[in-house]
Amino acid sequence: MLTTGKKILDVANEANFAVPAFNISDWAMFNGIVEISEETNAPLLVAIHPDEVSHIRHELIPAIRERAHTSCVPIAIHWDHGADIPQMLTALRIGFTSVMIDGSMLPFGENIAISRQTVEIAHAVGVSVEAELGTIGKMDEDPEAEAGADVILYTDPDEAVTFVRETGVDSLAVAIGTYHGLYPPTLKPELKLDLLQKIKAAVGIPLVLHGGSGNPDDEIAQAVKLGVNKINISSDIKVVYHNKMREVLLEKGLREPNSIQPPCIDALKEVAAHKIELFDAAGKAKLY
Repeated sequence: MLTTGKKILDVANEANFAVPAFNISDWAMFNGIVEISEETNAPLLVAIHPDEVSHIRHELIPAIRERAHTSCVPIAIHWDHGADIPQMLTALRIGFTSVMIDGSMLPFGENIAISRQTVEIAHAVGVSVEAELGTIGKMDEDPEAEAGADVILYTDPDEAVTFVRETGVDSLAVAIGTYHGLYPPTLKPELKLDLLQKIKAAVGIPLVLHGGSGNPDDEIAQAVKLGVNKINISSDIKVVYHNKMREVLLEKGLREPNSIQPPCIDALKEVAAHKIELFDAAGKAKLY
């Protein structure tokens, strides 16, 4: 069931639900995410940021591809927040089936240029492309946050039309009020849902929401109804995974991974299952 991001998100766009893109940073996290996707019969994008790629190393990607091939749900392997063309070429060479080129911090014309070049390269080998227009805010030292993006630059619907037409991207990450990382108690998350409606009506293609951790469930559910088809989740699952690991490791005698990691994966799967239900993705693998 290994497939491309486009094939997964086009169905989500047509059926009006969102596919979770869970960021993984080790093999145990990956297996847990695949297992909960299979248990809920939900399509999946396995998102791996360049920092995460450097941690798991290129050699793990063939194993991820092999596990995806044996899955009963559609899975795409997605390079998250690619910074430049060399990274895009690396992603294609080592087996990713979906890539994101993030030129959101560049001037508009330069963002179009690098996104169009990525589309030309990736589409030639059957890989789908996501790009970003506008900037996501940054709350902490999350590596997915764009350097300098401490404030949100909201996506302009008219610019989105031009961007999609000039680049040919398969999906578009938009800035409507989310932040990378975890929200502090002093900041109330709030999405500009009216802006989301305008962008969706203008471009029609699958829209992506980055910085999906920490927003109120009712707000996220409404965003899905209004046209978001992919939501990135990283902080929410990593926090619960590693917090549980810290708790387990208080028992000093533990040293075997099969004693340490299963409770951590169970905690991760519980959060992931909630997100899958929230995005209305449960049971949707039957559509593929």
